Amino acid sequence: MLLIQLAWRNLFRNGRRTFLTCLLLTSSLVVIILMDGLILGMLGVMVGGITQTLEGEAQIYKAGFRDRFDSTLYLESPQSILNVLNQDETLLAYAPRVVVPAVIGSSYNTLGGMVYGVDPEKEAATSRLRQALIEGEYLSDKPRALLMGRLMAEKLEIGIGDRVVLTASAVDNNELVQGLFRVSGIVQFGPKELDESFVFIHIKGAQALFQLGDGLHQIALRFKDFEDANRSDLALASKIEGENIEFKGWLALQPGIGAMLEMTSYSTLIIGTVLFLFASLGVINAIFMSIYERLYELAIAKAIGTRPAFIGGLIVLEAFGLALISCSIGLPIAYCLMTYFAGSGLPLGGNIEFSGVVLGGRLYPELALHQFVQFPVYVILLTLVAAIYPALFAARITPARSLQKAL
Repeated sequence: MLLIQLAWRNLFRNGRRTFLTCLLLTSSLVVIILMDGLILGMLGVMVGGITQTLEGEAQIYKAGFRDRFDSTLYLESPQSILNVLNQDETLLAYAPRVVVPAVIGSSYNTLGGMVYGVDPEKEAATSRLRQALIEGEYLSDKPRALLMGRLMAEKLEIGIGDRVVLTASAVDNNELVQGLFRVSGIVQFGPKELDESFVFIHIKGAQALFQLGDGLHQIALRFKDFEDANRSDLALASKIEGENIEFKGWLALQPGIGAMLEMTSYSTLIIGTVLFLFASLGVINAIFMSIYERLYELAIAKAIGTRPAFIGGLIVLEAFGLALISCSIGLPIAYCLMTYFAGSGLPLGGNIEFSGVVLGGRLYPELALHQFVQFPVYVILLTLVAAIYPALFAARITPARSLQKAL
């Protein structure tokens, strides 16, 4: 108790220095919590931008299909796969698809693009196709209804209710086939390549138009637990994968994005290390100033028989008090700021597209429990580490030399 009382009193012998040191530690704690929240928010947007558009959290397809999106590589008898998916308890939803390159024509223009044949209800549960609808009606059971990206509709100079002709090669015999559809809705995902290149029709109409029978080109999956998509020991993958069938999670589908996310996760560590390094230097400087101000007192205490461990422990305890005060001030500030920005977001000055992922006009930090548990512990530990050298210096004071300097 004596050690604690002395340390507490010494902290406020120079209130201005204590305040500035605590301000430095508090600022570092608040900044690292905000940075971690922003990075988590950005990662959530990027992962969601990948998995909730058309990629899904995982995909099943014929081996080689994704190399060049060859429409002749399709699952000819997918019913056995669908039966396995219907019985799997780890899945939240799945969406069967037909994917065929085609020429999309209107009365004014023609463009090349990809035709997606989708099941409207299953697609709505797997991707955000329904949420991307900005005009018109979502796909229904009408065989000639079609959804089109906003940029494509502008280039074709058409709108809701206008006619569109799809021209492509039949999958099995390469014969030229055409289908007449009407635009029922306009969608906008965000990434330019999606909004200017893709159209969506009912899967039954796509299978009939491209003469696929019951064939499918891919099946997009959505899991109850997001992490299941990239598990190497996933039981569903072992049931599905075969000689000519591939099962891949989104990290395998987008290795470039996965590497970028892994690099981004290290940014918190780098930023935190730099911040706490400067904060530690500030703590060392403040403690040394405090020691030099009390050099005479410490020398007298050493001369009358005070143990070096007591003096060193006193310095470390003072640093511990600085860290506790800083955390008690910094945590409420960080929580208030995180709560505010998580609701209102940080303005980015407009939409930003990065590697096919669109960051909206605002970035919303993500509040997490570890930010208010781990980071304060790191502040306390690093402050204690920074206090070790000044504590050793104080413990090794030679009374005769110190008294001469003090005089």
